[in-house]
Amino acid sequence: MKHTMKMKMMTSALAFSLVLLAGNMAMAQCKEYKWPDDKAKAEEQVAVYGDALKQGNYRGATAGLQWMLTNAPNWNTKLYIEGADIYDKLAEKEADPAKKQVLIDSLMWMYDSRIKICGEEATVLNRKANALFKHSIKDKSKSADLLAMYDKVFELNGNNVTDPTLTNYMNVVRANVLFHKSLNDEQILTRYDKIMTAIDSKTKIALEKGKQADADKLKGYKDTVDGILTGLVKVDCPFVKKNLEPKFKQNPNDIVLAKKIFGFMLNGKCTDDPLWLEAAEAIHKVEKDYGLAKNIGVRYLSNDNMEKADFYLKEALTLAKEPADKGEVLIYLGGIQSKKGNKIGARDLFRQAIAADPASKEGFEKIGDLYQNSMDDCAKKVSMAQDRLVFIAAYDMYARAGNSQKMSAAKSQFPSVTEIFELSWKEGESKKIDCWINETVVLKTRGKD
Repeated sequence: MKHTMKMKMMTSALAFSLVLLAGNMAMAQCKEYKWPDDKAKAEEQVAVYGDALKQGNYRGATAGLQWMLTNAPNWNTKLYIEGADIYDKLAEKEADPAKKQVLIDSLMWMYDSRIKICGEEATVLNRKANALFKHSIKDKSKSADLLAMYDKVFELNGNNVTDPTLTNYMNVVRANVLFHKSLNDEQILTRYDKIMTAIDSKTKIALEKGKQADADKLKGYKDTVDGILTGLVKVDCPFVKKNLEPKFKQNPNDIVLAKKIFGFMLNGKCTDDPLWLEAAEAIHKVEKDYGLAKNIGVRYLSNDNMEKADFYLKEALTLAKEPADKGEVLIYLGGIQSKKGNKIGARDLFRQAIAADPASKEGFEKIGDLYQNSMDDCAKKVSMAQDRLVFIAAYDMYARAGNSQKMSAAKSQFPSVTEIFELSWKEGESKKIDCWINETVVLKTRGKD
């Protein structure tokens, strides 16, 4: 009890001295070292608390720290950085709730004093919020203060908040909903939007700098924040249609809103709704992205809108960086030409897919499908053996694709021994297919009839 009272008196004295000094020192910068008149004494105190800090003796560091805060408050920013570290570690290790709260209060005062004396409110307030979150997120009495603090952090920092702030803020939102029932859906979503905007901004910067690991970490933050949101608000497809679609129809250029609709409907598995496609296109106009362009193209392909599917898939091809991505898009583009009946154009695109991504064999299979379905295009209806050469061509492509099931189906359609005998042909001879396929195959038979 005596120890607790002593700590409270010590903390109060520290706070009082800082308040007296704050008026004269407000917003002074603490970048350069500014020693008091008794420099020797100050150097001694810095050495004492610095040695204690290095040794992990945080309790032993407080006396020298307090002397400096009282007698040399504008010495250097280092004083407040190390002071915050000392009280953070003490609070972290303290088991007694009352004593712990005194230490947390001292930690908060340290951040407040740094702001008053050294400035840098935006970044320091961000640190203060995360420190209070660390020690008090489960404290019902602190959740409202935490929310107000994080609101101010985003107001001051915008997208430049620290990474831990992204998930901390959303956890504080959840705490206020669970503890106080103080936020409605709109207020929750407003804060969610701020977080998502910051994540998108940080991800874009990370990718521009080639820092894929940072982008992946941010994706993890996004998933965490999305998970918290879905536990607080029932953001399903009916919610989107009722609450977000009318706003989007009024302002289809609202990219933030478009992203919300896109993500929520994707999670809700209702991407067949035209609204999802409209939101995706709105985003793509502003932020060109391979995956988005591909998904829009594929959606239009499933809707049999070949013109728009072709447009977006060609855009995706220009944005694709990886061989597998290029190969995939070329397969889709080949499929469009195939649906249009342009088999030569389709085959050319499938060949491009093979060249772009040699690891994939899908292009060979697609060409095999073109050949397998070309009996009517190529049949001269004079000789069955001649007309069935298309199946040998298909078989050869399926073999290169490694598709044994389709190889078997093609082989069942090969010329029979009787059919090649009628033309005086022999197995192993080379035969030319004279239609659009324009390929030479090695004659094979399916066996005797």
